[in-house]
Amino acid sequence: MTIADEFRTRNWSIYAQWSGIITMILCFAVGLANVIIIIRPLLVIFAALCLATSFMVLFIEVPLLLRICPTSQKFDGIIRRFSTNYMRAGIYIVLSVVQWLSLIFHQSSLIAAAIFLFITGALYGVAALRKDEFMSSKTLGGQGVAQMIV
Repeated sequence: MTIADEFRTRNWSIYAQWSGIITMILCFAVGLANVIIIIRPLLVIFAALCLATSFMVLFIEVPLLLRICPTSQKFDGIIRRFSTNYMRAGIYIVLSVVQWLSLIFHQSSLIAAAIFLFITGALYGVAALRKDEFMSSKTLGGQGVAQMIV
């Protein structure tokens, strides 16, 4: 199944997963930029959280990495909790709220990460409300690809 075929399924969890990949890239970029350019000391904490969020999103959205990368069983267990649309919507909304809180200290580009985290959470929320079956993109290592490696 190609990416175009996956998008034609009209399954909102696929849209959310690809939005999550874009969000991960954005979180890494703005997190790194705000760590390097120290505007306010407390903002650096939120930037570091944004960087950590990007790696967490990477492991959530690309299940193949849990099999390839040497991670602890505890970390794997935490990441595997987010295997439903409701759980993913919840974690993205919580991560978005954390980045929105950075506005208390200073307005920065971290707001872009907050917006994209919210959009991804909303897409997973729509998938959950529509009762779409959780579907992981084959391109990103889901739907049997990870099992073929082991």
